[in-house]
Amino acid sequence: MHYPLHLDIIQGLARHPASISPKYFYDQRGSRLFEEITRLPEYYPTRTESALMQTHGEEIARAIATCSTVIEPGAGNCEKARRLCELLRPERFVGLDISADFLREGVARLGAAMPGLQAQAVAGDITRPIVLPLDIPRAKRLVFYPGSSIGNFDPLQARQLLANLRSLVDADGGLLVGVDLRKDVEVLEAAYDDAAGVTAAFNLNVLAHVNRLIGSDFTPEGWLHRAFFNDGASRIEMHLEARAPIRVNWPGGERDFAPGERIHTENSYKYTLPSFSALLASAGFSRMQAWTDAQGWYAMVHARP
Repeated sequence: MHYPLHLDIIQGLARHPASISPKYFYDQRGSRLFEEITRLPEYYPTRTESALMQTHGEEIARAIATCSTVIEPGAGNCEKARRLCELLRPERFVGLDISADFLREGVARLGAAMPGLQAQAVAGDITRPIVLPLDIPRAKRLVFYPGSSIGNFDPLQARQLLANLRSLVDADGGLLVGVDLRKDVEVLEAAYDDAAGVTAAFNLNVLAHVNRLIGSDFTPEGWLHRAFFNDGASRIEMHLEARAPIRVNWPGGERDFAPGERIHTENSYKYTLPSFSALLASAGFSRMQAWTDAQGWYAMVHARP
């Protein structure tokens, strides 16, 4: 039985309202669905970040100056790291991700595309203390955290994660992080509730993954995808809503859900540059420089200890 290893899932399901951590989106199918999301017309973050890196990449590389190791938490398919590694020409790349098989495929592709690069995959949960192999030198490390994934964490969790990332670098290293900025609600909500239903499939897939992890009997067809902007908290929220009365069982427990009752699966916080700079400072970073797209929708922020 696997469920003791995933006690956080059971604890989340027992809460009122119930919740499932977004890290459980990323089994192999979830990772591939997210890749599909990034290509949707409504989903602006990936293409905006990509265009920003194309426009400002060389300037960003000059600001970073020297880098021996690029470390990417939540590396996924490693495609974003390829552009950065082409600019910086580091000696090694270390990809971290909870979806180990998907990560290894991405690292293998990156290594094949850049034969001089020592590319390494490290499976792990970045929401926990990050432990790297001992043979990775500490000098001149750059932690690369693109994709605005920092927005998936509430402010206290985000500060702790940024502090964990800060612990990976010395004074000669730094962090390059993608940040989604506040913008029109219509643009935000469409990005998380696309017309083709890919984001809905991605959200519902978490139930199938949870079934495998804890032995539960969720029926994804019994749930609806919901996404909306919470202005007061400055975040997009994603939920799964019960279509009818549902009882969910797992070894050692159960939970009844009423029609319309929700499971909170994800937040995506949207920042202003001043609010994000303050968050970085609280996590131990003191020198920051930001680049934004022409619309001011997105930022890449370079921060040093």
